[in-house]
Amino acid sequence: MMTVSKEIIGDVTLITQGDTHFGADFVVHSQQDILALPKKIRDPFMLAFSAIESVCDPEIPVLTIMDLGVFRSLSIDDKNGLIVTITPTYSGCPAMSMIAFDVEVALGKAGFKQVTVHLSLKPAWTTDWMTKQGKKKLVDYGIAAPIGKSSALKTDRAALFGITEVCCPRCKSNNTEKLAEFGSTACKAQYRCKSCLEPFDYFKCI
Repeated sequence: MMTVSKEIIGDVTLITQGDTHFGADFVVHSQQDILALPKKIRDPFMLAFSAIESVCDPEIPVLTIMDLGVFRSLSIDDKNGLIVTITPTYSGCPAMSMIAFDVEVALGKAGFKQVTVHLSLKPAWTTDWMTKQGKKKLVDYGIAAPIGKSSALKTDRAALFGITEVCCPRCKSNNTEKLAEFGSTACKAQYRCKSCLEPFDYFKCI
């Protein structure tokens, strides 16, 4: 039997139950999906989608949850309630409760009062879901972006054993070394550039 956990944060309900979408007549994952919807329901989806696009990751505020690939889907049920599905970057990520609350606030400002946020753990989040724009924002912020694809980790021996040539986001030198497997958060490793001598975080390929 699948375990269901429920957390109430303000007016938003955060529910964890696999990847099930409750009461969803139409489910969209992107703006392209919205454009394919019947015209009469396109506008509320676009309004909600735009509001969600404004929600940033509390740990890396230059990234939106769209940039990270944390946002997975949006649907509107027959009672005009919104259902938003998000996936954590790793199981137990403490930022998810804040993200769920921020999603509810953003949608509330857009005029949506009934919001349910589902926390989907399957499939697991991967850095492959990050956008190119998101990775560029990471580098501009001083964090080295993930290198390669998560799907290659099982076949790439170097990546499997953590042998990754990471470019310094500041001076762009490849002469870097890993200091610790974990940086400021569990999804990042700590590196140091041997050229400019500056430490930096590397967002690990997951």
